[in-house]
Amino acid sequence: MRELRVGDQQLVEIAKALALDTEILVMDEPTSALTETEVARLFRVIDRLRDRGVTILYISHKMDEVFRLADRITVMRDGRLVKTLRRDRTNAREVTHLMVGRQIEETDLGVPRRAGEVVLEIENLSLPWPGHARKWRLRDIRLTLRRGEILGLAGLMGAGRTELLECLFGASPEAPQGRILLEGRLVAFRHPREAMRAGVALVTEDRKRLGIFANLNVGQNITVCTLAEAARFGLIRFQSEHTMAERSIEQLGVRTSGVGAPIMTLSGGNQQKSILGRWLLTRPKILLMDDPTRGVDVGAKAELYVLMDQLCRQGLGIILTSSELPELLTLCDRILVL
Repeated sequence: MRELRVGDQQLVEIAKALALDTEILVMDEPTSALTETEVARLFRVIDRLRDRGVTILYISHKMDEVFRLADRITVMRDGRLVKTLRRDRTNAREVTHLMVGRQIEETDLGVPRRAGEVVLEIENLSLPWPGHARKWRLRDIRLTLRRGEILGLAGLMGAGRTELLECLFGASPEAPQGRILLEGRLVAFRHPREAMRAGVALVTEDRKRLGIFANLNVGQNITVCTLAEAARFGLIRFQSEHTMAERSIEQLGVRTSGVGAPIMTLSGGNQQKSILGRWLLTRPKILLMDDPTRGVDVGAKAELYVLMDQLCRQGLGIILTSSELPELLTLCDRILVL
């Protein structure tokens, strides 16, 4: 199981739950890593279960799913029940307002961005898949990324979106073939450390397993990649580390009780902002974002959209994958389909 991608793990968990002959089924964000086709298939199964008399408790941040499936909607915020509503007597705007405690407006990214010079170029990139019938995880990929641009990667689960980002970050299990040029210079990263030093950062798909350090606090999670800047003669100056973390928290609007708060007490959106803050401290040239809003509430999503747009306008190049096509259409200047 641990070798499966997040989306495949989710499908296995769903299949395991559906295999039980149960009267009550609890589903907690079951579609967060699924494609639209897989979501539609799951919804058909849920409809059949409901027709058979199974009671389903469906937990989701996604308004389209809630209004597609639910008979009644119960809203919770900060561990408290806010209100229960009938689906046919409310709307997405009201439910969203109850969820986040404020009105969420449509995301407006303002005037179109202007892309700069090419910062990344990939030529005939292929990734072997030893022992598999397909033989290749990726085959003959070509793309360019410019400064100040968001390039979207779209595709079904297993299409190779995550694998491509891992190649660019030096984290793929096998050595890729082809050419990767960073600012016109040929690179071949053998380890994420090399990619980081060259100015490449990766916000991973699996935040809990690969993104956050659960045993560290918020500040430590933010500064873990840049401790050398807070050190003198090999010793960490904790006040400098604290200042770095506080500045990042303020700039990104991380909602936390303080630098020393446990990272696991933060919401998914604020955990993601903390991870983003960590990488921004490394001053990257390219930011790779693998389904960054997965499992994030609508309010935090809107904030992340604005942050990505601001970073692009400052000259950062972003490659973004998402399991939600509307997200790519909202944010991206160009979209590559795998």
